[in-house]
Order: sequence, then structure tokens, then C-alpha cells
Amino acid sequence: MELILSLLTIFLLLALSGRCICCGRSDFPEGFVFGAATSAYQWEGAFDEDGRKPSVWDTFLHSRNLSNGDIACDGYHKYKEDVQFMVETGLDAFRFSISWSRLIPNGRGPVNPKGLQFYKNFIQELVSHGIEPHVTLFHYDHPQVIEDDYGGWINRRIIEDFTAYADVCFREFGHHVKFWTTINEANVYTIGGYNDGITPPGRCSSPGRNCSWGNSSTEPYIVGHNLLLAHSSVSRLYKQKYKVYVLIHVYIFYKTISYMCEYELQIVYNVQDKQGGSVGFSLFALGFTPFTSSKDDDTATQRAKDFYLGWMLGPLIFGDYPDEMKRTVGSRLPVFSKEESEQVKGSSDFIGIIHYLAASVTNIKLKPSISGNPDFYSDMGVSMTYLGNFSAFEYAVAPWAMESVLEYVKQSYGNPPIYILENGTPLKQDLQLQQKDTPRIEYLHAYIDAVLKSIRNGSDTRGYFVWSFMDLYELVKGYEFSFGLYSVNFSDPHRKRSAKLSAHWYSAFLKGNTTFLGSQGILQLQRNFSSSAS
Repeated sequence: MELILSLLTIFLLLALSGRCICCGRSDFPEGFVFGAATSAYQWEGAFDEDGRKPSVWDTFLHSRNLSNGDIACDGYHKYKEDVQFMVETGLDAFRFSISWSRLIPNGRGPVNPKGLQFYKNFIQELVSHGIEPHVTLFHYDHPQVIEDDYGGWINRRIIEDFTAYADVCFREFGHHVKFWTTINEANVYTIGGYNDGITPPGRCSSPGRNCSWGNSSTEPYIVGHNLLLAHSSVSRLYKQKYKVYVLIHVYIFYKTISYMCEYELQIVYNVQDKQGGSVGFSLFALGFTPFTSSKDDDTATQRAKDFYLGWMLGPLIFGDYPDEMKRTVGSRLPVFSKEESEQVKGSSDFIGIIHYLAASVTNIKLKPSISGNPDFYSDMGVSMTYLGNFSAFEYAVAPWAMESVLEYVKQSYGNPPIYILENGTPLKQDLQLQQKDTPRIEYLHAYIDAVLKSIRNGSDTRGYFVWSFMDLYELVKGYEFSFGLYSVNFSDPHRKRSAKLSAHWYSAFLKGNTTFLGSQGILQLQRNFSSSAS
């Protein structure tokens, strides 16, 4: 009897913990969007074709003789084939970015007609097959000419050029595109490019980073500030020029009273949708947890959240940076004017969350970086240990981290609409091993379950995108690791695509087939996949 009671207790605890939801597509709210994602530099290739000029990624990688996205997946030429794979998979939506260097090669001025036509054709191909385009305007890749002319994002001049670029995108593509993300991963773009110097434009002042220029004490905060101002400028443009229009009806009534004539003027305003879309902003979100139960580590965890998330979410939701950042960074943190604060606050119709990793946080005494000058990490004052084997690109399956991020945004930032714009796990680029990517299925299954649990707990999460739809040029690891549902044979000039086991699993999930959910279902899918392959 005691054994039975113990087993029942364990069963109830597991059920109540929500760890085994084993959700199906139908468990999600009506209108919830499932998709997959890529980005321009990582997918398109055709780096010097049809009028495209170099972006900062081309320069950064070519100057260092590193593997690059010159050809990548050759999506520029193979987009129709790829859309067919999306249809077969059952995607609701597809997230991609527009190459500023392809559309407006000089960063400002004339539009490249061939680049414009490519994006029109691609978007039309998606829409005609019932796939909703979700478009990112900036995915780390501004034109090199802008970097050369005035320093790119460290200069406020870019706000005007970025807004003009967005204006072209809204005008040319907005009748089919209803979901726009202005900036991709604004926080880690800034850290990588201006604090660490490991991504373009490769600016830093940290020793051992091999940067020729930059200032890690100030530039990350200047760039973050300019990204927020550029986003708010684009958001205001969209709302004023493209989102809605006001139809004015003027009625003139003629009335005769006795021997006198009287005219009555009546004006009726009717607000109608023009494009009716949404403009959002995306962040890289780590799932933080204290390393110990000490008060210091708990305080450090909150500080990490302020620096990683509050840095951008604070201005977007409340109009200013977190108090902890203002206190720590001091005069190195730019200040919003009253007008800027009002413009940035409420400028994002949704928040894009990009989530892969969990990290434990330990408090460390605030001190300058090794160079003797403060940088982002010394300002934050924490030590982070990633769960899993981060150096080997092996991510821990920690769905609680997704729940933690969504709950934190809900509780601390007013529960804004959220789209999970990237989530996935890498595996080493081995075509044979990649085909049977069971670890990826287990990861995706766990995190999709976590999203459902968060929704049931009140999070206003409205969509989920797998990163990535196919193997890509990965911005940090090149072709060594990949995240794709579809493999790409990069040694094949034709870049042959093949569905992995995860593509079959995701497709079954999207089409409501619950046969392959759970560990037994995944084993059955493996057997089916092996027999069909043989």
C-alpha cells in the first residue's frame, strides 16, 4: 500500500509540475503562429550579384580570411524551392531579413531595382502559398559604406538613413508584410560588435580581442541608445504613414428656413487600416538563475536581467533605462530627452524574444575590466556559467529557462505581446549524423511545451519560430555547427537540401499528428525515417 501511495504521489507531482504537457498543435490558442527563420546574410548568398554591395559582414569576414556567406545556401537563386519545402512542412509563417546592402547598396539614395524585385518575388511566393512573411529590417548587416562614411551605429546620422531604408521597405512590401522587426537581438549585437569585437564592425578596447579601434566603456551604450532611437523613428513613421489612414467625409446640407437660406457643414472622420501591420523589436534573452541561494547571487541575477533585458525593455516600456544601470554606468550611459523618452516608450507593438540558453549567475565585486577601464561585463558585475557545454556548442535542454524569461517579461514589463523569433539547438555539421537529429527534436519538444505552459500562466505569447529552417552560415561558428530542420550540402555546388528527422517531426506536429509526440513517438518516427531512407 505504501508503495502504491508513493507512486501515486510521484505521479501527481509530475502532473502538477507541468513538465510532461506533451502538447499538440491544437492545444495552442487560435491564431497562434508557428514558423521557422533565416536571415539574409546567412541564407541568400549572391554576395556580389545584381548590384549588391558589401555589408559589414562581408568586410569583417573577408579581411580575416574566415569562412563566409558569399554563397551560403544560395537562397537568392533557390527561394522557390525553399518555399515548397516550407509548404510541405506546414509552416504558418516564415521569418527572414532584408539585406540593406542589396536593396539600397549605398546605404541611402537610389534603390537597386534587381534587389527590390528579388524581395517582391520572394514575398509574393510566400504569400501565394499561404505563408505569412515576418520581416526583420536589420540583422547585423548594415552597408559597409555607412560604416566607412560616419561610423555606422556609433553615429546618430544612421537614424535618418535607417528610417529612409525602412520607408522603402514599408512602401514596397507593406501590402503583403504585416509583421516587421526593426532590430535583431539589439543587446547582443551591441555587445558582440562594440564590447567584445567578435562580430562586425569588430570594435572594442578589451585586451586580447585584436580590435584596431573602439571603446568598450562607452560605445556599447551609445550604439544601444541609437538602436532604440532608430527603432522608435521607424515605428513612428509606420504609424503615421502606413498603419492607418484617416478618411474625411465632408457633407454640405442646404436648408431653407422661411425666406433665408442656410448651409450646414458636417465633417466625419473615419479611421481605416492602410497596411494595418505591427512593428516590433527583438532581444536575446538568457534564462538566468542564481548559482546559490545567497542574497548576493539573487541580487546579481536581478542585475543581470536589468543589463541584458532591462537595458532595452526599460526604455521601450517605461521610457528610460533601469535605475541599476543608470547608477552603475553613470555618465557613460546616454540620457533620453523628454521628447525621445516619449517617442521610445510604447514604440514596440510586440517584443521579439530570441532564446537558446540558460545560465547560472554568481555575484562578483564590481571592478574594471582587465584593461583598467570598465566595459559591459564589469559594469554588470556578475559571473555567468552557461548550462551545457557552451564552448562545444552543446546547449542544455532547460525549458524552465524559457518559462522564466516569459514570466519575467510578463511580471516586470506589463505582459506585452511576444513572438519567440528564434529557438533551437546546434549540432555538429555532419550530414549523416544531422539526418537523425533526435537531440534537436527533444529540445524543440521541451521548449514548445514550455511556451504552452507560459501561455496557460498568462503570458501574451503569440508565435514561435524555429531557428533555423535549414542549415545556414552561422554568424559565430560558420559551417562547423548548424541548427537547420533541413540539411544543406555545402560541398555540393547546387546546395542540395534534405529533410532531417526534425523536419518530419515539426511537420507532424504542425499538421496535428500527435503520433510522434513523446519519447516513444520519437522512436517510432526514427524507425519510419530509417526505413524510408533505406
